[in-house]
Amino acid sequence: MAYLKKYKLSEIGQEDELRLFSRNVDAEHSILNQVAGIVEEVKVRGDMALREYSKKFDQVELSQLVLEQDEIQTIAMQIGRNEQRALEIAFANIHKFHSIQNRRERSVETMPGVKCWRENRPIEKVGLYVPGGSAVLPSTLLMLGVPARIAGNKEIVVCSPPQKNGKINPYLAYCLTLLRIDKIYLTGGAQAIAAMAYGTETIPKVDKIFGPGNQYVTKAKSVVQSSLQVAIDLPAGPSEVLIIGDSTSNPVFIAADLLAQAEHGPDSQVVLVSSDENLLDQVNTQLEQQLKTLPRAEIAKQALSQSFAVYCTDLNDATEFSNRYAPEHLIIAMEEYQNLIPKISNAGSVFLGPLSAESFGDYASGTNHTLPTSGFAKAYSGVSVDSFMKKITFQQIRPEGLAQLGPIVEILAEIEELEAHKRSISVRLAEQESL
Repeated sequence: MAYLKKYKLSEIGQEDELRLFSRNVDAEHSILNQVAGIVEEVKVRGDMALREYSKKFDQVELSQLVLEQDEIQTIAMQIGRNEQRALEIAFANIHKFHSIQNRRERSVETMPGVKCWRENRPIEKVGLYVPGGSAVLPSTLLMLGVPARIAGNKEIVVCSPPQKNGKINPYLAYCLTLLRIDKIYLTGGAQAIAAMAYGTETIPKVDKIFGPGNQYVTKAKSVVQSSLQVAIDLPAGPSEVLIIGDSTSNPVFIAADLLAQAEHGPDSQVVLVSSDENLLDQVNTQLEQQLKTLPRAEIAKQALSQSFAVYCTDLNDATEFSNRYAPEHLIIAMEEYQNLIPKISNAGSVFLGPLSAESFGDYASGTNHTLPTSGFAKAYSGVSVDSFMKKITFQQIRPEGLAQLGPIVEILAEIEELEAHKRSISVRLAEQESL
């Protein structure tokens, strides 16, 4: 069975390419309409709506919407030392990579007497959404919590769906202790996004919301942002990967990487682009074999059904195709990848060489795995410490700056016919001349 439908790049027209590149499209606005209703319910009814949605979507009747520090620590101690150590190493690597991003910028004197600079200020209240539907993702909490801690946000609000016991997964709890976060709110999906955007009796309103999720979560982030209630990090929807291969690529590795993304959810998409047509057949064979032993095989098969493979004769064409697709994750699965690096312009995160499995970036290499999807890598970067910061500009004008730049600004204000702008300079020049 061929799981990835094959295409030849030379035979793909513009309309065909647009169709292939369209992922997670809500053409009838059915998801948007559902999400808008959920958001409004939470906005109006607060905690009561959250409890009802938890019963409806998570099949959990909550006795409490928040877990406090003592209970978090008790739950965290349920995991073994090997698992603790793995999470600690991931935490350390993520912290090491992100810590170099918090650097103070130098000031610049644009002309004598005119000094300008920027300073970082942490966003005061941030909300971190950690998915917990078909898979619990403690790695996402680390990816969001570490840069938030480095940035120095005053309040970090974490929301994640409850487990069937009305609590949280022990691995998630252990990550909370590593991050020194002493509360977590038990709500998920679009309702969690709404709760952080508007605030409820229990959950504080935040200034910016972070975190990946399914189409409902992504749509909810767009809805609350458009209502001007809150900022969002980026459009981070269902997972995707594009792999570029050639005759030297390992089909076993590639199939494993494709399945690693496909198992995220039925709305994930995986793409293989190769300059060797035989590789496409070899990978399809490997997909069939590896699916036989994959616990989440049915989910992966649904994702593969909306995925595809492309044969092109030239690796430059493959890279250009990738840039037009703008994948969340890009794997260049070959030994000779150096020449392609300068040609990559649109990708969330790039993995170079046959040993660089995308799973390293998902968990513990150090880079962030909260990345733009659905082609938004053309305009967005992944989450970083900067995402949790505001950059405020400062400037100082001294007498020599006023003397040199003042007359220039007067002329520019005249050009725009803004007399008050001009006068704000003129009165200062007049006073300086009188001294």
